[in-house]
Amino acid sequence: MTQSGHLHPIRTFPHVGLSRYDALSSALGRHMRRREFITLIGGAVAWPLAAQAQRPAIPVVGYLSAGTSSGDTRLVAAFVKGLGETGYEDGKTVQIEYRWADNQYDRLPSIAADLVRRQLVVIAAVTTPAARAAKAATATIPVVFSTIADPVQIGLVASLNRPGGNVTGVTILSVEVGPKLLELLHEAVPSATIIALLVNPTNPNAESQSKNTQEAGLKLGLRVHVLNARTERDFEGVFAKLRELKAGALVIAQDVFFNAQSEQLAALTVRHAIPGIYPQPEFAAAGGLISYGASGRDAWRQVGIYVGRILKGEKPAELPVQRATKVELIINLRTAKALGITVPNTLIGRADEVIE
Repeated sequence: MTQSGHLHPIRTFPHVGLSRYDALSSALGRHMRRREFITLIGGAVAWPLAAQAQRPAIPVVGYLSAGTSSGDTRLVAAFVKGLGETGYEDGKTVQIEYRWADNQYDRLPSIAADLVRRQLVVIAAVTTPAARAAKAATATIPVVFSTIADPVQIGLVASLNRPGGNVTGVTILSVEVGPKLLELLHEAVPSATIIALLVNPTNPNAESQSKNTQEAGLKLGLRVHVLNARTERDFEGVFAKLRELKAGALVIAQDVFFNAQSEQLAALTVRHAIPGIYPQPEFAAAGGLISYGASGRDAWRQVGIYVGRILKGEKPAELPVQRATKVELIINLRTAKALGITVPNTLIGRADEVIE
């Protein structure tokens, strides 16, 4: 400041473009720069981390099955396809937590409880035992099931049109197909009057499967004997019992364990020269005489679609239970010829596929 009270004009330093004030500030603050630089860098690193933390996480969906990962390969692909039809892709816009009970149904309650603790957005509970375990584990997380039973009768939903609660899904109603399996097998092998029905006694549908098929047998004048198999080790005893009973044919009830073993069961019917029928198409493809049933792949695809719709905000209570209506009849004429069976042309004409 001058003696007259006026401020000195600010002098500039043309070679660096700084004023005297700027230069003084630079000199005074030089010792601060290192600390300020570190603070600045720290903030630059923290910012993207904070931004990442604020980024919305993708929804997590549980997949619970009573079966095995290898046995569910085709069905998982169908489930993922249905999910994709609603715009969700595993690993990108949704994350799927897969859990299998490996045909040990008693493990399902603890596995379902573990999924619930993870606070998933939706649980896809495929197979009847898995559906019942998921429903028992949570009353708040939406559950989309697939079942071969009547979901109202087994207590999964209040009604098909308005399920209510947190549960909906798809029913294949293969339990109702049981009598039809017996009818088709009788039509193909009318000489067989003693029939064996193979069930998994740990399946919650085993009792109704047995009752329905035996009642159908009475109407057709057939004697139906119920045989049990829980594991592969039981198969040898089952086929020994078939010989003892002098059974002329075998009906295999729908079960997730039998699904995984359908090719082995088909090979056993060929080895023991007994006509057999089962709902899975792999059974006939592997040498079984006939397969007849609803398409599991179509049902799993519909489960995926419902999961996607729930992710978009729809409520399971307002999504009616779907029925898998696509049914396929496959006849293996090579096996029929090997067994000395002449399948009626009327039955062949109704087949969706004939293996020659």
